[in-house]
Amino acid sequence: MSLISIIIFLALVDLLLWAINTYLPMQPSIKKILNVVVIVVVVLWLLSVFGILPNNLGGIRVGHIG
Repeated sequence: MSLISIIIFLALVDLLLWAINTYLPMQPSIKKILNVVVIVVVVLWLLSVFGILPNNLGGIRVGHIG
């Protein structure tokens, strides 16, 4: 993935988060939780893109079913 596409993706995420925070009426606590979740997901994605974390984050299992 090129650096320009990463920057464009980050700008789009920022624009989407700004639009949600500005135009959707929500309680401030819900907005804060949403912002933290989006930031954590983007940071994990960036770490995966730059090779610091493995690319198969979907294979991480939490708990055991069955």
